[in-house]
Amino acid sequence: MSRPCIALIADPTSPEGCADYLARAVELLTGTPPVRIDSRHFADGGSGRAARAGDRLRLRVPEERLDVVPDVVVLYEIPPHRRRSLAGFQRLLERHDVVTLGTGTAAWRTATEKDRTVERFRRDGIAHMETAVLSRPAPHEAAAAFDKLGRDTWARPVVGTGGDDTFHITTEEQLEHAAAYYAERGTDWLLSRDAGNFRPDGRRHQFRVFVLHGQVVHAREHIQPEPDTPCNTCQGATPVHIAPADLPAPLGRLAVAATASVGLPFAGVDLAIEHGGVVFEVNVQPAFVDGELPLVAVPYIQAHLSALAARRDPAPERRMPA
Repeated sequence: MSRPCIALIADPTSPEGCADYLARAVELLTGTPPVRIDSRHFADGGSGRAARAGDRLRLRVPEERLDVVPDVVVLYEIPPHRRRSLAGFQRLLERHDVVTLGTGTAAWRTATEKDRTVERFRRDGIAHMETAVLSRPAPHEAAAAFDKLGRDTWARPVVGTGGDDTFHITTEEQLEHAAAYYAERGTDWLLSRDAGNFRPDGRRHQFRVFVLHGQVVHAREHIQPEPDTPCNTCQGATPVHIAPADLPAPLGRLAVAATASVGLPFAGVDLAIEHGGVVFEVNVQPAFVDGELPLVAVPYIQAHLSALAARRDPAPERRMPA
């Protein structure tokens, strides 16, 4: 059987480098690199063209002289603020039954827009810290939410990434600064009760759990020495890898439930063990760190290849008798 043609579609403006991990995973598993495509070509208004080619989909980018009929599409590393512009392309992939884990516009939106995530968690009983959704609140409205949440809170935008626009708020002055910051950018925001997620040595910590098709494939603990800084690795937190068998079972179950709640086949779930386990967010396309090529990137690509194999060689019970 010939090697599958895999199109890796990502946004090169992202600083995370996930596409490099995934390209290496593709080459490890198939012996050949993927066809790398700038996702912006297939966003709203982009120059990319897609058309049916037999029972598959042909992707063309004329100005780059790119013309490919992929067996698999890997759609990854799309910055949160650019995801909605790819909804039309995702629906096209779905309509043509392309082998990919990158469709599901509703799930992407539910996980990307954190106010929707909170609504879904409330509906499904997913444990999370008490949260208020604020949209250009008057000073007294923000103050009332701050008081209700115990005056030890975290503010973050409805759509954001990396933690640069996330603030630990314990004073009225900090609250006013955050409200002004979000108002200037015209974004709604969330105010959540602090989880008190401290280790015995006083450092903050949280867990990121990678879930693929209802199974925990990897996890890590993020340890942050700065108590007022998010526990993101890009914000200085140290990642400590955890094998699935060594992850506390309740956290694994909670991560799987949170992923199912938003409707994703794959996600990186951020959560704390305090309060019996609470979820902070579900990441549609979690970033990788050193050591996660074989632990996360390879299983993710293998899931695509397994789906392709199932398409080519249906389960025995579906085959016609000889």
